[in-house]
Amino acid sequence: MNMLTIKNLKKSFGSKEVLCGLNLSIPKNSIFGFVGKNGAGKTTTMKIILGLIKADSGTLYVMDKEVVFGQPNINRYIGYLPDVPEFYPYMTAKEYLKFCGEISGMDKKDVSARSNELLELVGLANEHSRIKGFSRGMKQRLGIAQALLNRPKLLICDEPTSALDPIGRKEILDILVTLKKQTTVLFSTHILSDVERICTDVAFLNNGKIAIQGTVTELQNKRDSNEFIIETERKEDLNNLIGAFNNLNLTDKNSLIFNGTEHEFFSFINYIADKKISVQKIERIEPTLESLFIEVTT
Repeated sequence: MNMLTIKNLKKSFGSKEVLCGLNLSIPKNSIFGFVGKNGAGKTTTMKIILGLIKADSGTLYVMDKEVVFGQPNINRYIGYLPDVPEFYPYMTAKEYLKFCGEISGMDKKDVSARSNELLELVGLANEHSRIKGFSRGMKQRLGIAQALLNRPKLLICDEPTSALDPIGRKEILDILVTLKKQTTVLFSTHILSDVERICTDVAFLNNGKIAIQGTVTELQNKRDSNEFIIETERKEDLNNLIGAFNNLNLTDKNSLIFNGTEHEFFSFINYIADKKISVQKIERIEPTLESLFIEVTT
């Protein structure tokens, strides 16, 4: 079952066509990476899903219920974390969650219990200071807690790690991984290593359309790697190999990259054996989402 289905979505701003027939399906209980260059239309797509802006044409379904602009009833199934969440700085984290729960009509006892549960989840249970003193990472974690308050079926995160340091990024990614059993996560980003680390599925957005979509494993396997890294003990052996083969590139003082056909690689190995070249390492370079993304978007 798909949590979200988008069919032939189109949106223009003036003469600029941002989305031009976008089709997308997001499986239930997946962590879905929505990847595109800056300005590719990721945020526009998310705002249309949330009903914040109106599409020119196309249809959207959340849990098989159609999303209609101006009718926000579907939003009770959706949590949203913008790239830069805003808060009332004079509140504590718990006061802010209580405020959000009350204005959304949640039962007071449920708000209190749910707030404690979520603050524990995001690592803010023992944080009693005002939000104005929070770091960027702490605000992102509070934003996730707020987005999960109503137990949404779909959590939309718009580039939640883009401005964080490595520790902050790891903390947010670790939290998102724990949510897979609770909700479906739509994770917008342009950081491919984050997608490879936590996502089950991914789609690449290019020129207003989905260029390619599938599980992370499927997409990684679409490109069979013919590249190998070779390390030798002696510099003169590298020079010997470079002189004998055209499909080699020097990377550092003792390393080469081989890129060629399977037959060429066997010839290369036979040459090493015949010349008794001492090799420290021969390792296949595994295909990455980054290389595939560059291939389908350029």
